[in-house]
Amino acid sequence: MDLIISFGPKNTLAKYMILFGAHNRPPMLDKDLYDSWKSQMEIYMQNKEHGRMILESVENGPLIWPIVEENGVTRTKKYAKFSTAEKIQANCDLKATNIIL
Repeated sequence: MDLIISFGPKNTLAKYMILFGAHNRPPMLDKDLYDSWKSQMEIYMQNKEHGRMILESVENGPLIWPIVEENGVTRTKKYAKFSTAEKIQANCDLKATNIIL
């Protein structure tokens, strides 16, 4: 693709991307490379603090926040009132989300 498009008022990045098609995707999404990327991501996550919990968040989904009832109103428990283990798990869920996105 030796086609050169100059950017200007009529040629936007969106038009440029549409011109070249949607087949341009990150190599991790190619079926041939998926297993390699998956194993690299697992190793990366395991090398983080609380890496096993981060990896489990990716594999099993995030922590379901506890529900409390106060004065007849049901709501999710506030982070400040979580136990130490719940706080670590919530933080690992956030780290897992940031790694994936």
